[in-house]
Amino acid sequence: MSLQDTLTNFVKEAVKAKYSIDIETVEFQATRKEFAGDITVVVFPMLRFVKGNPVQIGETIGDYLVENANDVKAYNVVKGFLNIEINESYYIDFFNKIKDETQFGFVSPGANEKAVMVEYSSPNTNKPLHLGHIRNNLLGYSVAEILKASGKKVYKTQIINDRGIHICKSMLAWKRFGNNETPESTGLKGDKLVGNYYVKFDQEYKKEIQNLINSGTDEKEAKATAPILLEAQDMLRKWEAGDDEVVALWQKMNNWVYDGFNQTYNNLGVDFDTLYYESNTYLLGKEFVAEGLKTGVFYKKEDGSVWCDLTEDGLDEKIVQRADGTAVYMTQDIGTAIQRVKDYPDVGGMVYTVGNEQDYHFQVLFLILKKLGFDWAENLYHLSYGMVDLPSGKMKSREGTVVDADDLIVDMATTAEEISEELGKLDGYSEAEKKELYKTIGLGALKYYILKVDPKKRILFDPKESIDFQGNTGPFIQYTYARIQSILRKADLKESKEVDASIVLHSKEKELLKQIQLFPEVVQNAAQSHSPALVANYTYDLVKEFNSFYQNVSILGADNEQEKVFRVQLSYVVANTIKNAFSLLGINVPERM
Repeated sequence: MSLQDTLTNFVKEAVKAKYSIDIETVEFQATRKEFAGDITVVVFPMLRFVKGNPVQIGETIGDYLVENANDVKAYNVVKGFLNIEINESYYIDFFNKIKDETQFGFVSPGANEKAVMVEYSSPNTNKPLHLGHIRNNLLGYSVAEILKASGKKVYKTQIINDRGIHICKSMLAWKRFGNNETPESTGLKGDKLVGNYYVKFDQEYKKEIQNLINSGTDEKEAKATAPILLEAQDMLRKWEAGDDEVVALWQKMNNWVYDGFNQTYNNLGVDFDTLYYESNTYLLGKEFVAEGLKTGVFYKKEDGSVWCDLTEDGLDEKIVQRADGTAVYMTQDIGTAIQRVKDYPDVGGMVYTVGNEQDYHFQVLFLILKKLGFDWAENLYHLSYGMVDLPSGKMKSREGTVVDADDLIVDMATTAEEISEELGKLDGYSEAEKKELYKTIGLGALKYYILKVDPKKRILFDPKESIDFQGNTGPFIQYTYARIQSILRKADLKESKEVDASIVLHSKEKELLKQIQLFPEVVQNAAQSHSPALVANYTYDLVKEFNSFYQNVSILGADNEQEKVFRVQLSYVVANTIKNAFSLLGINVPERM
């Protein structure tokens, strides 16, 4: 039980004993630096139930805590704030319990715990992954790891959008202009090769539109009747009809893209437990449209199209099947969600990592699934996130102006190399060690910069700013971790030792223990709010606290052996907590730096 939980029970007891009133919650906050205390109870919210002077109420509760709670040493009241001082033995006891826990802060899933399926990435197979996909992947992967650490069973998945007109555009451009080139013959990753032909299609399409306009065709008609677009549409119809030649080309080019994606995922350090393909799922959901028509969830219009009326729920009417009987995206998403629960019967909820431009789509999807009567539909969450911009502006895929994910990963390592060399931090490293470290620093900088921001906020990503060995950055935290490893190597402590409860804590040691103690709660809060930013910023606060401790307290030069052993072990716990926290963000920590 955490300190807050323990104190909550005692405060509730105090109010019941002294005022004969039951209060539901107790509000805490950190004690301000200018006052004595380790944690503060905010009295003001109690005034709705307990009538009286907030200072007197605080003193009454404080007296009760000192008398009845073993861990409470003293208190003071400032206006409506009850500042509580905790016995040092409480912190020593906490430390002795967790100092050897390598997975401190993590909870194992219960035997009957329902699983959560987290969907992320879900790219189109007509282009390589770009900076926007990087934010999606990092968020989805991190939230999956955080949910797992909070005690959930988790499946990571993606649906690969491998069909449709965009795919046919790349296919047609390669067929027309590719001269049978392959990833092997060009030395290009498969996703990049296919992406080049998506750009090529757009270039040729624009030329044809201009030619039609020059010959007197209206612009709108020119865009609709350009020969290359009509041919791509025809190719899509052939694919849907199962034309052997078109399907063979589709399979070949998609396999190139899958190979390229897998390389990027490997370089980025993300993975998946299961994959879904739109080519297999786009017909799913139609049976549930029929079922929904029977139960009155959907209704049919005169033209034969099927709709869901959500106006009473504050939304609008949504089409779920066209008049010609074909499915729309909403139908496909309904079917895919249901199929996933069939495939994984222990799934009790899903998280969809998709940009905020799809907010309304997921509102509608979740509501329809609830109306169809699926109990797991209560546990669906849209992990909505903002765009990533660069100092140079917005990215556009079809114009080839995106920031390629692979190029960015390489650029981050290169930038890490330049800055590290300038600072002279890597003396005595072999070239191979340097190369590996540059990648670790570069990727750590990229991931931390993106994940420290609340997912809903838009990001302006500046690679140079992200690789800074000072401030709220990945490299600063990695450097602190490496510094602690250096201390541990010098200390050469052979075994973990129990800390004597009589030891007198330095104020910096106590502050550090208080910060460490918060980690399990941070993990739970991050899981509940689906926000890696809570973990990232907690880790920065922990590192700041450690650096203050390091600057004010001698670790290896302590006054006696007991103090030295405690401070070394405390440093180890800090390092382990940094490592655990960064693992939830998908970031590696270097042993030397």
